[in-house]
Amino acid sequence: MRPATDIHAIIDRVENGSADIDDVAALLDSDAEADIFPLYERAYAAKRRSVGNCVYFRALIEFSNRCGKNCLYCGIRSGMTELDRYTLGEADIMRMAHWADEARYGSLVLQSGERHDPEFVAMVERVVQRIKAETKLGITLSIGEQTRQTYARWRSAGAHRYLLRIETSNPELYRSLHPADHSFADRLACLNSLRATGYQVGTGVMIGLPGQSLEDLARDIFFFRDMDVDMIGMGPYIPHAGTPLGQAAPPIPDVARRLRLTLNMIAVTRLMLPDLNIAATTALQALAPRGREFGLQVGANVIMPNVTDTEYRDGYQLYDNKPCRDENAGQCRSCLERRIASVGETIGYDEWGDAPHARRRLTEGAPT
Repeated sequence: MRPATDIHAIIDRVENGSADIDDVAALLDSDAEADIFPLYERAYAAKRRSVGNCVYFRALIEFSNRCGKNCLYCGIRSGMTELDRYTLGEADIMRMAHWADEARYGSLVLQSGERHDPEFVAMVERVVQRIKAETKLGITLSIGEQTRQTYARWRSAGAHRYLLRIETSNPELYRSLHPADHSFADRLACLNSLRATGYQVGTGVMIGLPGQSLEDLARDIFFFRDMDVDMIGMGPYIPHAGTPLGQAAPPIPDVARRLRLTLNMIAVTRLMLPDLNIAATTALQALAPRGREFGLQVGANVIMPNVTDTEYRDGYQLYDNKPCRDENAGQCRSCLERRIASVGETIGYDEWGDAPHARRRLTEGAPT
């Protein structure tokens, strides 16, 4: 076992920017109590210094499960022919947005499968304009790869954050997760287009993928740094039994190990990049009943409560056994209030909750 003094020295190097891939991989591999206690303690201290102990809500509206992509791991991939497809009407989306505004959530995320047809692009533009005009909500989009022109239209309409997960920064591993017509280079180009069109940019990865190494995950964190992103949404890989990847390649079989690895990723990312927003994803709760609370305790500061009507939840299962499918928006709010209070955190009601990193980058005119 590595001496306890070594773990502190590695953490010091991560925090002061001198760590290398081996240092970060060593922290990610931490499992013994003598290692994870100082790792989590230092990560939470970094969170308190940089973003405080306030949790920001992003009301999640999963407004369509129609998708033109066929990613091998995803439960709404275009190849899922047996899936009942839906697209919410604008009136329904606005009703959910108004509920989130009245619930004082501060921000929302419009998320859907990826489409590029003119009718869809125009519909999103109209909805964003209406949300901007009729509510006080900050607006995040998570609608996949689009043209720079589409990103610019939605940005002009009022969206100011965009989440586009890279899933892995290893091009070889990326290829194993996608059909041949999906391009790692295109995904990178989209992240650059988002920055160029003025968004706060978010990305993220899956943790515990088949064939993924600790070094891959370490490089993911350096990727976040080098891309100068503003927010991170990452969680454990949980297979969907109806997908090619879910049928062919099991994840790390030890659920506790996958949970630990995800928490370590949150903690190390917070240490290296202290002023970003980091989400405690719902997938954490799929591995452990208090998974999201654990995420907050090791460095996360954002939670995305689902405000989509429950009748649509089963149609948006990106992975098996997704939590909270039968919990309506009001029940979710009460539950999260109790969960967040239980770990000594507060909720940033009525706040957009932009990351200090984004505010600094935009106000100081940092290179885009």
